[in-house]
Amino acid sequence: MRIGVIGTGRIGTIHANTLSRHREVGSLILTDADGTRAQELAHRLGETAAPGVDEIFKWGVDAVVITTATSAHAELIGRAARSGLPVFCEKPIALDLPGTLHAIAEVETAGTVLQMGFQRRFDAGYMGAREAVRSGRLGRLHTVRALTSDQAPPPVEWLPLSGGLYRDTLIHDFDILRWVTGHEIVDVYAAGSDAGPPMFRAAGDVDTAAALLTLDNGTLATATATRLNGAGYDVRMELAGELDQVVVGLDDRTPIASTEPTGPPAADKPWTGFLERFGPAYEAELAAFIEVVRGERANPCDGREALQALRVAEACEVSRRERRAVRLAEIPGGASAAAL
Repeated sequence: MRIGVIGTGRIGTIHANTLSRHREVGSLILTDADGTRAQELAHRLGETAAPGVDEIFKWGVDAVVITTATSAHAELIGRAARSGLPVFCEKPIALDLPGTLHAIAEVETAGTVLQMGFQRRFDAGYMGAREAVRSGRLGRLHTVRALTSDQAPPPVEWLPLSGGLYRDTLIHDFDILRWVTGHEIVDVYAAGSDAGPPMFRAAGDVDTAAALLTLDNGTLATATATRLNGAGYDVRMELAGELDQVVVGLDDRTPIASTEPTGPPAADKPWTGFLERFGPAYEAELAAFIEVVRGERANPCDGREALQALRVAEACEVSRRERRAVRLAEIPGGASAAAL
């Protein structure tokens, strides 16, 4: 199998390394807006660098992996679809609903595959939580608490391009909340704070956010995020039911300290970032993509799934801006949601 990797930045480099080691991948063609960066990575991996995106399609590949800046995702997805190629794309499809819907329509018209990069679906902890919910171990689920806390903010130049904290960060929590529970989010009430460094205000973004979410079965969920969690990278989900409760992301590297006299000690080596915390999940999602391309399994996260998470993020932005509860029915694109 020959795979084209478009984008060789931080996550693109991780994916290229993973793919180059996979037994079913014969070769890679790498390209990037920074041609030198693509050439250097290709040299390290013993793969081929292409001077541009056009060559990825002209030279012939069996599938495409897109890890470019978000602004290029939708166009590249459409181009791959028109070429009849299966695509793996980092989230999101686009930063707006019209671009997302157009790209999904191109994939569906072409009858090709689009797998989105929501890696938490492949994390052992979240898979265990899904099983605990679906098996009935927790009983009726009444409360879910999800959080994503970055240790340090992204580069200042990235903020205006990120889509904001809800679309860039909390979108992972919105997706995994649906996936773990098997229920849709029907309304949201969100708030955000830009009381931190001025670069967030300059970008029209917030550095900390919270949302109260109601699921279609009445379960209440909260989702919080911040760019400024100095203790370390903290991603957790707590699920409480009438019979039991479980937590994802609680281990000896969780950056949290107990104030109880007999509580556990603070982590010696707290998680520092998402690539470290979710390394095995990133590898597993690409292994799944190769199986999808080979026709060995169903798509684990298609464009419609990504659309639903984006709609929740959009609803949160409206709620924060207008200071009101927002029903998901107000946000376009709700028809034909994928099965959970």
